[in-house]
Amino acid sequence: MSNSDRAQLVILDRDGVLNEDSDAFIKTPDEWIPVPGSLQAVSRLNQAGYRVVVATNQSGVARGFLDLDMLAQIHEKMRQSLLECGGHVDGIFFCPHGPEDGCRCRKPRPGLFEEIAARYDVDLKGVVAIGDSLRDLQAAVTAGASPVLVRTGKGERTLANPALDAAIPVYADLAAAVDALLAS
Repeated sequence: MSNSDRAQLVILDRDGVLNEDSDAFIKTPDEWIPVPGSLQAVSRLNQAGYRVVVATNQSGVARGFLDLDMLAQIHEKMRQSLLECGGHVDGIFFCPHGPEDGCRCRKPRPGLFEEIAARYDVDLKGVVAIGDSLRDLQAAVTAGASPVLVRTGKGERTLANPALDAAIPVYADLAAAVDALLAS
């Protein structure tokens, strides 16, 4: 991907952006329930020529709530659900570690974003990264991407956080964020 193509990449958090979030973790494919309009929003990005990738913390693996096989099954349900709406993700990047593991890939650290930049040979400057938590936004900023907050998932709680940069754009959900991105 050349530098002129870099804005054609969008990075999405998973839980709370693409699917409903749960404080009890998403542990099975049955628990993976799309946020209304999110799958269609990804399809619209694809149709507009955007590559869409997912960057997600999945500490439920480290905590023993699910294993990598079950995570793969959840992601397969996500991929199939997207296909049924005419969309797809080009990659899924995840951190299976817990908060105490000190890894570089767990957001708010930028490791997942760095992995995406390396995989697609792109500078993340100007790349939109959509999340629902402060750590999603912090990882995007650290990696040089352009953070966007959605109110779904943990978004309302994030809006109340005094550490939130007031300059970060906020949208009701992924569909509204995609509307704004495609209109710009």
